[in-house]
Amino acid sequence: MARQPDTSITLILGGARSGKSRHGEALIAAHPPPWTYVATAEAWDDEMAARIALHRARRDTRWRTVESPRALAATLEAAGETPVLVDCLTLWLTNLILASEDVSAATEALLAVLAARRAPTVLVANEVGLGIVPEHRLGRDFRDAAGVLHQRIAARADRVLFMVAGLPMVVK
Repeated sequence: MARQPDTSITLILGGARSGKSRHGEALIAAHPPPWTYVATAEAWDDEMAARIALHRARRDTRWRTVESPRALAATLEAAGETPVLVDCLTLWLTNLILASEDVSAATEALLAVLAARRAPTVLVANEVGLGIVPEHRLGRDFRDAAGVLHQRIAARADRVLFMVAGLPMVVK
């Protein structure tokens, strides 16, 4: 009997430095390599470049890194049947907003590709809705857009985890 492909989708939410990326890497690494790491960050300054370098240094040659600050749906589609870690949805959303792209259309495209994927996918996102209400409208709009994005992805995901101090809590 042929084995069905693992098409699971896992959403990992949490605060800064909560262990989201490391846990996502471990979940993907439980599958046979090669693995694809979709990086959505852009190095706008030296500090961000250093963060990106630390993430890269932690991964060995079994990982293929694809930088995709905005074209996430197309990148996932191109990944084929390779297990994929997307790190992170929050930066992807930021990039879309700063480029004045249609967040709703990009989200719909992402959801359509996730539904069609024939390989495990782990998506990492920062939970930004637990803090104070942002002072500026752009911050409030971003927080609201992130909340809607997370809800849409969580509804489609097979599993949702919330990271606290490096420990995964199962939400779904």
